[in-house]
Amino acid sequence: MLPRTFVIGDIHGGLLALKQLLHKVGIQPSDTLIFIGDYVDGWSQSAGVISYLLQLRSSCHCIFLRGNHDAYCEQWLETGIPEANWLKNGGGTTINSYQQVPEDIRHLHRQFFRELLNFYVDNENRLFVHAGFISKSGVRHEPDYKNFYWDRTLWQQTLQHKAAKGEQGPARLGLYKSVYIGHTPTLNSGSTVPVQAYNLWNVDTGAGYTGPLSALEIHTEAVYQSDIVRWFYPNETGRNGGAQAAPIIHQLFKRLPQ
Repeated sequence: MLPRTFVIGDIHGGLLALKQLLHKVGIQPSDTLIFIGDYVDGWSQSAGVISYLLQLRSSCHCIFLRGNHDAYCEQWLETGIPEANWLKNGGGTTINSYQQVPEDIRHLHRQFFRELLNFYVDNENRLFVHAGFISKSGVRHEPDYKNFYWDRTLWQQTLQHKAAKGEQGPARLGLYKSVYIGHTPTLNSGSTVPVQAYNLWNVDTGAGYTGPLSALEIHTEAVYQSDIVRWFYPNETGRNGGAQAAPIIHQLFKRLPQ
């Protein structure tokens, strides 16, 4: 089998879906897996996702990008102080998932988050980034690194160009052979599969909400998907339940360093 390269969408704590997806893909040691970020926040196994990814990189080549939720989690793991906005957007379930994780494992997780890439450009000038970028000169000239995991203008403007039936997308796309992002669920565009617009692919198919987790093989454009992620967690609400973590957060604040 020829070496394959997969880009995998936002996981949001759905470890069971991730395992099923990779089983369907049939991962080989020669494969490359590029994870687009947002490993945590949503379903109840965020800490388990990180431990699993740490193990996975010993069996095949893995590239891990930083998502906005990962940046929040990293800050909490480093300081013990959670951002209020993070708690409203799934952070509570992530904190809960760490309650039985010993310090030696937390140390490995902190190192994992520190080493995440803000973007990756391969040897064929394909760009992989969690959210987007705004620089007209490309990612290496980006004025604020946070745009890599927060920007939505690249995706929004690309959809606008497509809706207007433009022959080309935003000029930024022309800097790269292909661009792969996550961050904004394709559910917002009415799709449960990765969406292509010009040379831009969005592979976040809403695993944190009501969609499946997806993997796109970049050479053949074959799509692999898990079952709907919420089916694995029937008693949970995923990203829709951020505010419901309040009781445990109240208890955790009592233990945080002052």
